[in-house]
Amino acid sequence: MKTMKQIVFATNNAHKLEEVRQILGEKFEVLSLKDIGFEGDIPETGQTLLDNAAMKAHYIYDRYHIDVFADDTGLEVEALNGAPGVHSARYAGEGHDSEANMAKLLGELGENNNRHAQFCTVIALIQKLHNLDCVWSLQFFTGIVKGEITREKSGVGGFGYDPIFRPDGYDKTFAELGAEAKNQISHRGIATRKLAEYLLNK
Repeated sequence: MKTMKQIVFATNNAHKLEEVRQILGEKFEVLSLKDIGFEGDIPETGQTLLDNAAMKAHYIYDRYHIDVFADDTGLEVEALNGAPGVHSARYAGEGHDSEANMAKLLGELGENNNRHAQFCTVIALIQKLHNLDCVWSLQFFTGIVKGEITREKSGVGGFGYDPIFRPDGYDKTFAELGAEAKNQISHRGIATRKLAEYLLNK
């Protein structure tokens, strides 16, 4: 069984990095963009989560030629025809303002009794093959968790939309569950464990 000692997670989001490191545990050394000396923003102009994840992974691989994975996550609300979806991070405008994003979402839902929603994470993994920079493989891993949007924020943990998302089968929001419990059932947790299983069994 072959394990990967080092792999880069193409993100500037400290919360995401910490979640993934907790999920992967000691089997992998997950390097951040800062660890490899990259500063700045990676373009996210795709029309789907899969597009954005692949775009981010390619952006780093093309510059550093190292094994890398990137994710994109969206919150899809049934009553809003799947919005905010791929625009989740910037739903209320540029700046990744979680408070503004939640306020906009709750405002658009209003008193609608259809609160069904799901979180979806897509991870794109690029690995160098045959020790040649120009020969690589691309794999995708997806995680989905269904739930509902609450009528008001609850909890102080997590990040993003966590205070207003209650997963099916639970009476607490992601922000109330705590990191360990959330990682067991979350969209990113599911996708990351699929990634880990793939890497461990290569």
